[in-house]
Order: sequence, then C-alpha cells, then structure tokens
Amino acid sequence: MLQSYLTGLVVCGGIIIAIGAQNAYLLGQAFRREHHWWSAVLCMSSDALLFTIGMLGVSAALLAVPSALEVLRWAGVVFLLWLSFTAFRRAVQGRSALTVDDESKRSLGAVILTTLAVTLLNPQVYLDTLLLIPSIGVQQSDPMVFVAGATSASVLWFVMLAWGGAALAPVLSRPIAWRVIDGAISLMMLSIAVHLIVNGIAVS
Repeated sequence: MLQSYLTGLVVCGGIIIAIGAQNAYLLGQAFRREHHWWSAVLCMSSDALLFTIGMLGVSAALLAVPSALEVLRWAGVVFLLWLSFTAFRRAVQGRSALTVDDESKRSLGAVILTTLAVTLLNPQVYLDTLLLIPSIGVQQSDPMVFVAGATSASVLWFVMLAWGGAALAPVLSRPIAWRVIDGAISLMMLSIAVHLIVNGIAVS
C-alpha cells in the first residue's frame, strides 16, 4: 500500500510539475495575489476528480477488454516521449521568463472562470489524468492508493505555487531558471517512458 502511494506521489508529481498553461497561470495569480488560493483549490479539486474518474474508467476497460492494456502502455510511452522531447527543446532553446505585469485585479468570479477554462479546456490535462496516469496506476498493487498519492502530489504542488509564488518571483524572472526546470522535466518524462517500455504494465 505504501509503495503504491509513494509511486503515485513521485510519478504524478513529476507529471504535474511539467510547467504548462495551468501552472503558469497559477504562478501569475500568486505573483499578483489575485485570488490565487481559490485558483489553487480549483486546480487540486479538478486533478483529484479526474484522477479518480480515469483510474476507475481504466479498471473497467481492462476488465472488459484486456488488450486495452497494451494500447494504454504504448500510448503512454509515446506521450511521455513527446513531453520529454518538448521539454528538452525548451531547455536548449530557452524561453521567456514569467514576469509580473500591472493588470488590474479581476473579480473572484472572473478568476474562477478563467482557472476552470485553463484547467478543463487543455487537452493535455485529459491525456495526463485519463490516459497516462491510469496506465501507470493499474500496475500498482492498490490502484486507488496510487490515486491518493497522485492527489497528494497535486495538493502539495499547487499549495507550493500559491504560497511560494510571490517569494519565487525574483528567481523565476530569470530565463535560466526555466532551462533548469525544463531539463529536469525532460529527464523525468524520459525515465518513466523507459520504465514502461522495459517493464510494461502488469495488472495485479
């Protein structure tokens, strides 16, 4: 049980930390102190719900169509390799720093709607939570404990972004910081892909 939890925590933590529209948006909210805790709670809740739906859906699919396991495995491998490649390319090329602007503060309702849009209208969110993460979770001895670990990773990450965003502003204003982050992301995604290629997915 503990191993399933830690696997969910570490593996899904690596996936969640892959900086995307959602994370960059929450960082911007934290820098501006613009209802950032509401945004963080929405991000956590969405992840928990999608992790659970994805895990239950994959379990049901595997019971009905065992061959779906191989489809999940190789789809996960392809997606992980793509994430690794794009992160590596960003690390080599560099990208602009995330800066704080002087936009007027928006209402809570506007922030909530924007957070939901950034979270739920991003196709990568569904690939992560409904395909990639379940494809790793089904090989655990306790898949739902794996989901709990994944959810914990989401909570820890978004709390860190909301709480530490303002303090990290001087560091994240440097493009070199994004090169380091993207390089680490590339290595994480590549290592998970290699694990799936070599070991496959074994349902307990």
